[in-house]
Amino acid sequence: MAVYTHVGDLELAAFLADYQIGEAISYKGIAEGVENSNYLLRTNKNGGTDYILTLYEKRVEEGDLPYFLGLIDHLSDKGLACPAAVHGRDGNALRYLAGRPAAIFTFLDGLAVQRITPAHCRQLGSGLAALHLAAKSFPMHRQNNLSLEGWRELATSTKDRADEIVPGLAQLIDESIEDLSKCWPADLPSGIIHADLFPDNVFFLNNELSGFIDFYFACNDFLAYDLAICLNAWCFGPDHSFDAQNAAALFAGYAEKRPLQDAEIAAMPVLARGAALRFLLTRLFDLLNHPEGALVKPKDPAEYIAKLKFFHATKVPGDYGL
Repeated sequence: MAVYTHVGDLELAAFLADYQIGEAISYKGIAEGVENSNYLLRTNKNGGTDYILTLYEKRVEEGDLPYFLGLIDHLSDKGLACPAAVHGRDGNALRYLAGRPAAIFTFLDGLAVQRITPAHCRQLGSGLAALHLAAKSFPMHRQNNLSLEGWRELATSTKDRADEIVPGLAQLIDESIEDLSKCWPADLPSGIIHADLFPDNVFFLNNELSGFIDFYFACNDFLAYDLAICLNAWCFGPDHSFDAQNAAALFAGYAEKRPLQDAEIAAMPVLARGAALRFLLTRLFDLLNHPEGALVKPKDPAEYIAKLKFFHATKVPGDYGL
């Protein structure tokens, strides 16, 4: 989450008139994240009710929004713990505010964890499997634009300046893309994945998983790739060292609801390298193209250089707790 577009009082009041959620008491920009502009909105409904107001920025394609909003509604209806889109008086969830597509969502209680433990990772794995199973009946399809072809485009757009960040980075990226192009899986169980389940997109309340947020990278891809993303995001310490206990707990929790096939286990080292490269590239792009005045700090790509090198050096599934 972040704030790029500012909303005036009168604009907000006119916008809320199309809903049945009362009038604004307060609204405050949320600085975390990198993709959209987000506000914590409180209205006078029932004496005070909190919502999240999201304005969709340039990286999110407007044509993808029916997929994202439809998926969120579908998962919420299936009982998955996630925010629900608030529909206006006309039944539509998607509207426009301050020149941007916008939507309002119910508020999800909980906080992102700061110190990740195996217990958190086990619940994450179980919750991710529940998400995959709940999404099976969602009828829409969206291609993953941040897979091999998307990586090549990002590499091309950042190549001339990559070595400003870390010397030799452009070569590491090119070699990694060439390697992954040769061994990327072609036939694994597929479905809808979240594709961005970092700790700040997973909430816990009293050490129990309370839900998932930010589905704006969701797409159709290999289900095991979602696990590889979580492996990158949840199973390394502050010094970028791999945490095998967290990894084992992640996979064990997932297997409770959806056991992995042998082919998925065998492919995990390749998928993990791909996930590391994907976040290295998007963080590099964001750092090199940071908008002036945005209330958000771009994330350091160096973290994913270390993770990519780790996954290059460890290519046996057993190294990851499988």
